[in-house]
Amino acid sequence: MDKGKYYITTAIAYTSRKPHIGNSYEIVLTDAIARFKRLQGYDVFFCTGTDEHGQKIEEYAKAAGVTPKEYVDKVSAEIRRICDLLNTTYDHFIRTTDDYHEKAVQKIFKKLYDQGDIYKGAYEGNYCVPCESFFTDSQLVDGKCPDCGRPVKYAKEEAYFFKLSKYQKRLEEYIENNPDFIYPESRKKEMLNNFIRPGLQDLCVSRTSFKWGIPVTFDDKHVIYVWIDALSNYITALGYDVDNPSEKYKKYWPADVHIIGKDIVRFHTIYWPIMLMALGEPLPKQVYGHPWLLFGADKMSKSKGNVIYADELVERFGVDAVRYYLLSEMPHATDGSISYETMIERYNSDLANTLGNLVNRTVAMVNKYFDGVLPCNSEKTELDDGFIADVLAARPALEQGFAQFKIADALEAVMNVAKRSNKYIDETAPWALAKNEADRNRLSTVLYNLLEAIRIIAVELSPFIPDTAQKIFAQINTDNVSYESVFTFGGYAIGTKVNAPVPLFNRIDAPAVLAEIAADMEKKAAEAQRKQEIEGVAKIGIEDFAKVDLRAALITACEPVKKAKKLLKLTLDDGVKARTVASGIAKWYTPDDLIGRKVVLVSNLKPAVLCGVESQGMILAADCGADDVKVIFLDDSIPAGAKIR
Repeated sequence: MDKGKYYITTAIAYTSRKPHIGNSYEIVLTDAIARFKRLQGYDVFFCTGTDEHGQKIEEYAKAAGVTPKEYVDKVSAEIRRICDLLNTTYDHFIRTTDDYHEKAVQKIFKKLYDQGDIYKGAYEGNYCVPCESFFTDSQLVDGKCPDCGRPVKYAKEEAYFFKLSKYQKRLEEYIENNPDFIYPESRKKEMLNNFIRPGLQDLCVSRTSFKWGIPVTFDDKHVIYVWIDALSNYITALGYDVDNPSEKYKKYWPADVHIIGKDIVRFHTIYWPIMLMALGEPLPKQVYGHPWLLFGADKMSKSKGNVIYADELVERFGVDAVRYYLLSEMPHATDGSISYETMIERYNSDLANTLGNLVNRTVAMVNKYFDGVLPCNSEKTELDDGFIADVLAARPALEQGFAQFKIADALEAVMNVAKRSNKYIDETAPWALAKNEADRNRLSTVLYNLLEAIRIIAVELSPFIPDTAQKIFAQINTDNVSYESVFTFGGYAIGTKVNAPVPLFNRIDAPAVLAEIAADMEKKAAEAQRKQEIEGVAKIGIEDFAKVDLRAALITACEPVKKAKKLLKLTLDDGVKARTVASGIAKWYTPDDLIGRKVVLVSNLKPAVLCGVESQGMILAADCGADDVKVIFLDDSIPAGAKIR
């Protein structure tokens, strides 16, 4: 049944680094909506992709010693890999470095300039590099960027500006006349009261201080700034062209919904619609700003060791378990949270116990009592009528949840049917019916009702956990999986032979797995700390390094220092004379470990007295962990006194 077109998009991911699970939530959410719309019969076009230009990318690439294109190629491929890993069914993956996109953006910029909506000027103010945004003094919070909280720097440069102010009244009227354009309601009020009604300032849409961007065709000093470049992806992905829009664009635009994070609602409900107004194109029907996914109560941070990545979760729990958690745990309008404890709890209670146990024991009973084939569905009772009504009630709740972007509520409505089915097993006690031959038809009817309920559950779960739905269809051996089939009860064919029961989700040993995870997180935090320390070391010139005289030295004698448990007294041959060095390595080495070994000596260090021992230098060692030090030993072939450069 063809219900017409449905165009849905995510925000395109910025190619600064690998996305964590909070970033991945959006693609899974959008995929569930796209899958549900396809299930209903819509002709869906689902677009996602990557945003790849800007000063920040240029700086990341320089630090990595690669070109910006090499840098974004790698990160974009990683983002796409994670989208695929999470079993998302996007129809198009756009990159803003794609040739067709760049050409279309240049023509958009030129059209807006030619018709007077873009003009040349100069900008000066507080600039935030990570956000790539200018702010006035009054917009700063404690002198820092109001969006990300990082320091800003004063900047002044020539730029082209887009006349937002020209379209302010028209945008305000559009939002007021289209109450569902910005969703949820709280985001609409924020945009109107905090940004639009106080007055829109014209928008800086070109830059000259960096080169990694799409060049302005008529002024090659300038590159087109992120707003026109990135936001245009929603139409260029469909083949939009200023002069000759494609048939695909004519078919699918306007977008039915943009799914975006709450932090970029302003760009999508002010800059983007005004750009479309200036181009003379229809506006998207709806923009949904979803909340964030936090780690517990905190934002994810590498320095805290609490960053969770989708591929790590999938490796530990499986794709559908990760999808299920993301879609079931996120509230409609407030931030959600993820923790390993709640992930395991959801996995065991919902997936292993409620759903997995229902399917497993039902299929097992059909095999045990009827050799896999039910003979009839003929002995119904009032209990069955109530159960069937509860099963069929899930569909309207499912549709309402998706219509309002209350995806967790939609999923809960289906899982409630699984819970109700387990209760139905307890109410009808099939094991008791199996003891009496006279109850055989009643037993067959009960098990039929369960198989049909499971079939309906699987159809309705397919947008959320698609692989699991397919496994359920395989176990009960049905191909009646259309959405229309869940409108009525009775779509499972009598005489069908079920297959062998296979557990859908094996229970997780929570204490054991949490102990493994805690060890991994501790290791990650230590690695992040070491990296931070290395990156934070002040840089020196070659002339500074040249002041340090490093020599090969032979340890000829070694003994503990009586007054200090941590120190060993080393006697070294530096190729010219013997010298004494006190070294704090007694915890990791004994004299026998050291005598006869060659080490690296800092030979021009000023002498110092340590616990009564005059130390005439220092030997080099490496920190190899939280409590692990290793002396750097040299090859025996290196002569004592050899200079190390």
